[in-house]
Amino acid sequence: MTPRFDLIGFATTDMARTLDFYRRLGLDIPAGAETEPHVEVTLPGGLRLAWDDVTMVRSFDPDWAPPTGSPRANLAFRCAEPAEVDRWYAELTDAGYHGHLKPWDAFWGQRYAVLHDPDGNGVDLFAPLPTD
Repeated sequence: MTPRFDLIGFATTDMARTLDFYRRLGLDIPAGAETEPHVEVTLPGGLRLAWDDVTMVRSFDPDWAPPTGSPRANLAFRCAEPAEVDRWYAELTDAGYHGHLKPWDAFWGQRYAVLHDPDGNGVDLFAPLPTD
């Protein structure tokens, strides 16, 4: 049997703020989870996302250190239409989250924007542009 891709995990320095960010993007994260050292949710289709408090990570990997520089991977959230990219970008940046690239019409046919979650992980918003 080959391994099956099942989970994307993140280390977080502020569980409450991180979960608030992803709740705003529509993830169904249980109330009270922000007090836990490990939180995971199962997405439609079965893939799981998980967050671990850095203190918990260091309990089994004492030399763990946060990466520096730009993120090498981003999570991408599809929006219903191009105006939604702008609306979600504005809502999240107005709530104090870091906007990295303001919404633009990308040459590959999508309205696109990039934010960073509270730990600097890249989070993209996109929607197909009309083809008319």
